[in-house]
Order: sequence, then C-alpha cells, then structure tokens
Amino acid sequence: MLVTMSKAFTREQDASDDDEEIALPPLPAGSRNYITPQGYARLRAELLNLIDDERPKVVEVVHWAASNGDRSENGDYLYGKKRLREIDRRIRFLTKRLEIAEVADPTVHAGSDQVFFGATVTYEESSGTQRTVTIVGIDEADSLQGQVSWISPIARALLKARVGDVVKLVTPAGPQEIEVMEVRYPRKATAGDGSPGSPPPRG
Repeated sequence: MLVTMSKAFTREQDASDDDEEIALPPLPAGSRNYITPQGYARLRAELLNLIDDERPKVVEVVHWAASNGDRSENGDYLYGKKRLREIDRRIRFLTKRLEIAEVADPTVHAGSDQVFFGATVTYEESSGTQRTVTIVGIDEADSLQGQVSWISPIARALLKARVGDVVKLVTPAGPQEIEVMEVRYPRKATAGDGSPGSPPPRG
C-alpha cells in the first residue's frame, strides 16, 4: 500500500537524491520493476492527483498564508510549506518508480496451475495451517490485503511451483516445507465485462 512520505524533501537544501534512493524499495541486481496493471494504474492516479489537485491547493494556501505577515509565527504557512515538501518528494518518488515500472499482466496465466507473477496462491504449512497470498510488485504489495512482493521469501519459494508441489521456505525460525494447494489468476476482461478481476484501461 502506498503511504504519504513523512520525511520532508526540500529543493533548496539536503542531499535529496541520496535520501530518496534510500527510500526506494531495493530491486535485485539486473531485475525489472514488475507491477500489475492495477498497481500501475493506482500509482499513476496518485501521481496525477498530487500534480493536478492537491499540490495546487497547498500552493494556494501557502501563498495566502504568506501574505498574512510574519511567516515565522504563521502556522498555516509553516504547515503548508512542510506539506508542499512532502508532496514534492512523493511526486519525485512516484515519477521515478513509474519510469522504471514494467507492467506484467497476470491474466495471461489464467487457468494455469503454476505460480507466476500476479498469482494468488493458497499453501499449507507443515502445521496444517493454510495461508493465501497474492504475488505483486514491490510498489504495490500490502500485507494487510494478503499481498506480498515478488522478491519476498515466500514469493521466491512459490514462484514456478505447481499445485501439489512441496517447496522449502526459509524463515527466521529455520526452513520449513510448504505445499502449494491452489493457484488462481484474474481472468482477462472481455468487451463489456466489468468483472472485478479485469485490469483497468491504461491511458
């Protein structure tokens, strides 16, 4: 899930590029920044909203507050400037991530029992506990929604496995074997199909 950056970014001072690179989720050397169509659409929508809506509103507030006198004692001005720096940092972050993103549509694997990027996988631990995860891009993974990035340990263990396979998952408590129980993919949209699993159009 995408969250607002709390660490301010300033154009005038600081090692902005270095700080920003540290904030980027790391990619394995030589690999691509895979993302689902839905994830790409969400990041793009957030970027456009920041540029076209939220930033202009904050700029307007800052200009209004600046005209009210002593800026050092002006709460609206100080908060507005801080928020503006956060927005600018987020815009830079999203722009960089979208530039290197490679959209991978999981619907091309619909019907397959093998685990690829975009799969929703149900697996069973040795204790008998079953868990379900969806393998997505680094920039869109949300553990609260059962989403894991494709470079996470569980995704690495599951990728390329098939239903019925037993694979080894390395955990802090030691390696454990898990069995792939089910593999699902969203189905491709057809004309006039508004199904939940259909990827959004890209414009």
